[in-house]
Amino acid sequence: MDDRAEEVQRVLDAIDALTEGEPPEARARRLTELLKSVGEKVRRERRDAVLEMVERGMSYRQIADAAGVSFGRVRQIIADDPDAAKEGAQDG
Repeated sequence: MDDRAEEVQRVLDAIDALTEGEPPEARARRLTELLKSVGEKVRRERRDAVLEMVERGMSYRQIADAAGVSFGRVRQIIADDPDAAKEGAQDG
């Protein structure tokens, strides 16, 4: 297992430990809060990475290939940042 896969496994293990032994109501609430927080963090980090690729002059199609997402998803990610949407890379 490489270092990144081990890091992911540690995060998954921590999530398991976070809710261990809690009743389902408490588990559901805690996991909902966690999902919101983690989701926001991941979206923010992904947007930052995509914007860095835009700044380096990569096209949306190149970014899509590099990030493993569709061209349309790249446009959505960029659109989440109004300043980047105005200056964004062009298709090509």
